[in-house]
Amino acid sequence: MNSEPSNVLCWFDYICVGCLWLALALRASAALRTPEQRGLWLAVATAAVAMTLMLPAATQLALQAAGGVHTIALARNMSGVLSSGAVLYFVSEAAGDRRLRLGVCYVTSLAMVSLLILDSLAPPHQEHAVTGHGAPTPSIAFWLVLVADHLAADIACTWLCRQYSRRTANPVLKASLRMFGIGTALSFLFWFCQLISLLFHTDRLLPYLPYVMDLHGLLRAIALLVPSLWAVQVAVAEICTIWHLWPLWRDLVQAVPNVAFITPRHRLLEIVWPQAPWRLLAYRKIIETRDAILVLNNYVAAGTWARARRHVAAVGVAHAKVDATVLACVMTGARSAKLAGLPHQPSAGGLGNFDKGDLASEKAFLLDMARAYASAPARNFAIHPNTSDRK
Repeated sequence: MNSEPSNVLCWFDYICVGCLWLALALRASAALRTPEQRGLWLAVATAAVAMTLMLPAATQLALQAAGGVHTIALARNMSGVLSSGAVLYFVSEAAGDRRLRLGVCYVTSLAMVSLLILDSLAPPHQEHAVTGHGAPTPSIAFWLVLVADHLAADIACTWLCRQYSRRTANPVLKASLRMFGIGTALSFLFWFCQLISLLFHTDRLLPYLPYVMDLHGLLRAIALLVPSLWAVQVAVAEICTIWHLWPLWRDLVQAVPNVAFITPRHRLLEIVWPQAPWRLLAYRKIIETRDAILVLNNYVAAGTWARARRHVAAVGVAHAKVDATVLACVMTGARSAKLAGLPHQPSAGGLGNFDKGDLASEKAFLLDMARAYASAPARNFAIHPNTSDRK
């Protein structure tokens, strides 16, 4: 395009390219150690190089070092071809076809050599451009090879991402493939519009293409960051579990200290200075809270379960929270009885709804119980540890 890009587009360019390099830096170590992710990382890296060379500031710096617009334009397009080759390599790696990988290497090498030859044979020129009016530079043959290379890679990668995202049950891989597939589809749209401009000599679509390419880069950055974003989400969930469960866990562990694997500390220290990984701490909080409840069930006075149910019904607790609130009320009394040194009571039952059968359901129930334990119904429940009410 001949017109200068708007300030909005310039800022959007920098943001998208910055996101690409941030994603590459964060995922470099893990991606380069994993053969399945290496092609994906390389595809994003080469796309980031090509997009960086399109930035005004990067172009000015490169011009001072390289000494010409033509060198920058050629390097940008060579990086783009490498990116499409890396995309095809990613496709072949996912398909597990060694011959296809070799074919990708040969085709990419052939495309790059062809472009270099076509560029050298073209009349003297500087920038590589399709303007929509007049002949493209350096030549129409150069652009046809370049566009065909990108379109073939984008079609193959978009199709494969769609197929594999449907088959996999891994939510991280599914999200990553979908983001990468949508980004690749935008790359296909960009090059298809370039082909239309090239064949029909129209520049109507050209002003919108930089935005399409920026969105493509942003989505590919997100695809690369999905495992990291997922890990952050999991860590935040574990931290929330530790934080919300801590008051209930601490009180129950004070009554039954032998169930605790780690000595209780301040609530904030469990988060900012954990004695074990957050995932392990959250798991231990769930298991230890459950074990303490099972022990304290032997200190529940007769009639307490019935009184707790009547009390919870009277205060109008939501139906989905009734079991957790009743158990919170009962454990308040059982904890007091244990700390007071009262003897075991005959098994009072009442824990039939406590065992949810899997860790996720048990965690959700205990978090409901922790909230109920700090609520007014549990605080206002009359303990009366020495009174035996009729059920």
